[in-house]
Amino acid sequence: MKATARACANIALVKYWGKRDARLNLPAAGSLSLTLDALVTETTVAFEAGLAADELELDGVRAKAADAVRTSEFLDLVRALAGTTMRARVTSANHFPTASGLASSASGYAALALAATTAAGVTLTTRELSVLARRGSGSAARSLFGGFARMHAGERADGTDAYAEPLASPLTSRVRMVIAVVGGGVAKAFGSRDAMEHCAETSPLYAAWVALVPADLAAARAALVAGDLAALGELAEANALAMHATAMASRPAVIYWQPTTLALLAAVRGLRSTGVAAWATMDAGPHVKVLTTDTDAPVVALALRSVAGVTAVTTAAAGPAGTVS
Repeated sequence: MKATARACANIALVKYWGKRDARLNLPAAGSLSLTLDALVTETTVAFEAGLAADELELDGVRAKAADAVRTSEFLDLVRALAGTTMRARVTSANHFPTASGLASSASGYAALALAATTAAGVTLTTRELSVLARRGSGSAARSLFGGFARMHAGERADGTDAYAEPLASPLTSRVRMVIAVVGGGVAKAFGSRDAMEHCAETSPLYAAWVALVPADLAAARAALVAGDLAALGELAEANALAMHATAMASRPAVIYWQPTTLALLAAVRGLRSTGVAAWATMDAGPHVKVLTTDTDAPVVALALRSVAGVTAVTTAAAGPAGTVS
């Protein structure tokens, strides 16, 4: 009763920000993302009869109590499906900064869903597995898939129609994302879950944000089908700025940006003005991810490395679907 899974983090191009049901992790609106090969989580789950409680080791150390509780609650869902009460030993490692705005929860819970169900002997359809992963982290539903993926917000109260699915596009093979890490990738002050809830409750822009997403999703889907990276990039940058504007308008404000973030955004605009394919997106953290092409990625990476405060630059291609062994 042991399995190891690997999953890659994904970066949303049309953002997931806000929930219609926090208990079931149901998104308030859909989203669209790109899974990245450079952001990998590897997780091993072993159900053992002698364990009195679940154990979680994260990045080589015993996990914080809150992370351990969250993991145990997720494993309870798997245990219910398997008809067992056996506890598990979980060992997980993110091969990139954890909890800093690089979607480690997405790859983490996607890998956990794959490893835990396999170790417990639970067989699920792809859609059912996506629904399960979503219970751990809303964006984890997308990290089960390689390349571009679309998350459906769903309408049912039980959440069975809130799942992700892969999207084919002629852009998949040539798209790249250059990731500029700001300030060493330290853990962020505002966790995404709490920040989403606070934003939904206090931001005067939140309703407008939720209303904006369906049109952005339709435009992004059309750009993918057409293979139009410029249209996708412009849409992704605008959507990210709208999300952060909504968060900043919360009371008190949720501000993830650092001075380096602003400098990176200026650098991206400068690159674009010279004809380089470069469009920025940001998640709940200070880091800037730049959508570009395989041919322009080296130019983008070189420019981002020169920005003061950038501590690491990584170039990623479209990543694979999650795997389990």
